[in-house]
Amino acid sequence: MKKLHDPALDEVFVESRPAFKGRLLHVHVDTVRLPNGNTTTREMADHQGAVAIVPFLPDGSVILVKQFRYPMGTVMYEIPAGKIDPGEAPERCAVRELSEETGYEGDNWEYLGAIATTPGFTNEVIHLYAVTGLHPHKQHTDPDEFICVEAVPKASLLSMIEDGTLFDGKTIAALGILSMKKIL
Repeated sequence: MKKLHDPALDEVFVESRPAFKGRLLHVHVDTVRLPNGNTTTREMADHQGAVAIVPFLPDGSVILVKQFRYPMGTVMYEIPAGKIDPGEAPERCAVRELSEETGYEGDNWEYLGAIATTPGFTNEVIHLYAVTGLHPHKQHTDPDEFICVEAVPKASLLSMIEDGTLFDGKTIAALGILSMKKIL
């Protein structure tokens, strides 16, 4: 991702202290110097990054996954996604995650760009992809993942967003990028 700097806005790192180290997140509290010279703290969760994939079936339907998301307390519709392993390239992770979560492999991959998920407290970046030319095989999720796969007609996606059935940010961002690419 491109990094932009502006002396009137940049914050400068002073020091850091760890707050929590888990399986997925490492949280620390950083002291920063503000543009006006004052200092303050920033709570930050480090994340290794992730990928998310919009898989298209030949009829134009989109493969979505459904899974219970504990922090949200609900089953959610999402595009397949997963975190990047240390040293793994995002495009390799995308191929792996599509296969694990959906049981599909794809022939034609397109990189859509990257999004910062919640830059107010985490450095997580998700790389977005679209894939066509799908070939089914066997889903092979992680032992702690329980995922249902559904093919959703393109015409149903907007109404799912409007009625609140589909409210996952990475999914809406990827679908929005694809929509804009068709319009521009």
